[in-house]
Amino acid sequence: MSKNSSTRYATVPLPAGFPDDVTLPKFVIELGKRFDDAGYELALVGGPVRDMFLSSTVTDLDFTTDAKPEAIQQVLTGWAHTQWDIGAAFGTIGARYGDWTVEITTYRDEKYDPDSRKPQVVFGTELIEDLRRRDFTVNAMALRLPDFELVDPFGGVKALVAGVLETPGTPEASFSDDPLRMMRAARFAAQLGVTVSENVAAAMQEMAARIEIISAERVREELVKLMIAPTPRAGLELLVRSGIADYVLPELPALRESSDDAHRHKDVYQHSLQVMDNAIQHEADYVEAPNFVLRFAALMHDIGKPKTRRFEPGGKVSFRHHDVVGAKMVAKRMRELRFDKDTTKAVARLVELHMRFYGYGEGEWSDSAVRRYVTDAGNLLPHLHALTRSDVTTRNKRKARRLADNYNDLEARIEQLAEEEELASIRPDLDGQQIMEILGIKPGPLVGRAYKYLLDVRLDQGPADYETAKQALLDWWADQPEAQTPDDEA
Repeated sequence: MSKNSSTRYATVPLPAGFPDDVTLPKFVIELGKRFDDAGYELALVGGPVRDMFLSSTVTDLDFTTDAKPEAIQQVLTGWAHTQWDIGAAFGTIGARYGDWTVEITTYRDEKYDPDSRKPQVVFGTELIEDLRRRDFTVNAMALRLPDFELVDPFGGVKALVAGVLETPGTPEASFSDDPLRMMRAARFAAQLGVTVSENVAAAMQEMAARIEIISAERVREELVKLMIAPTPRAGLELLVRSGIADYVLPELPALRESSDDAHRHKDVYQHSLQVMDNAIQHEADYVEAPNFVLRFAALMHDIGKPKTRRFEPGGKVSFRHHDVVGAKMVAKRMRELRFDKDTTKAVARLVELHMRFYGYGEGEWSDSAVRRYVTDAGNLLPHLHALTRSDVTTRNKRKARRLADNYNDLEARIEQLAEEEELASIRPDLDGQQIMEILGIKPGPLVGRAYKYLLDVRLDQGPADYETAKQALLDWWADQPEAQTPDDEA
């Protein structure tokens, strides 16, 4: 980078009223001057302004202007290193300046038709009207450039200091315009540690069903952002209290149905939230944080309990096979929310396996059982470690200590066996080509059956040499009906 570019990438302090440690890239002033010289307004808007008041690092630069998309592109020409059309129909142009990505959007007003999932966009001419359409007052603030004049017509700073979400207009009008804002309120509760005002909370309850017009993809994105926020519990509880969870994640409020009036067993809803909180505490020890797969599996691990609840003699309550039932339920919900296959499969697998450790007892598992535990978890083993430890919410300190000691023992055994056998990559002692050569068969399902059998042998008995594995394969083959079939018919 040249000295000239170093100067342009330098940072500048903000005017009085902002935290002293907050700065912005110097090129923001340069960009503001370019628009001003061209006869247009430009303002830094929304999240970046909010985050500066919170002394948070500004990583996104979102601007708004009275220039139309074509004019934005003209102003950026010769300044931006690259630029692209994010959505000219919605007034947004993207640009890259060094390592920074900026988005510049024409003042606009967008509303949802009562029966449509797509917003109607109309370009505006006034900054304050553009701010009026935004979701919450904490996001309806702007810095006019290049002079850094704060524009806060709806009391965003005051709301931010109070830690309360308010809407620029009435919440009913705001949520009618874009119902996803109700989920965004929950996300901000998780992300910023704020609460919602009484009128916002009332509107969310009254209008919860309107979330159904929002596409599954947009709901999913808000849910993911909520789950990886610092305190997702706050957002999830707001979704449940408002009734929005009944439409977007009904399995969560349904957990409250697993409790009984006599309180003879734990509150599954509160337990699930606690397990998620525990997982957040454990995740950095096992996986990259924040980790959506772990957190969501922790939240949903017991969703099979309402369907499997049974009252046993003596007043006991059982939830047999809730792990298997829950895995199917979470996979179904994630498919409906349009999650990708890998993420869905990972979360469902963790839900299915979350009870596996409780057969470990006092460490009496055989080496074979330990191998199967590792093999069944596959690359999700670190997630399973974190989830299993997080699932201990008992107030009985002696029981909690015993479970922790048992899991310490299991992890130690896994590590020992891994050193001896490379557990993470366990394979049968014979590969597919060797199986076909020994049995004289062609590629097909039969090879897969033989391969699976040898994998079971490997898990049960540990590694074997070629001759031992070959004999095990031949013994198995002798009992197969295909062994009596000529090769060209097999």
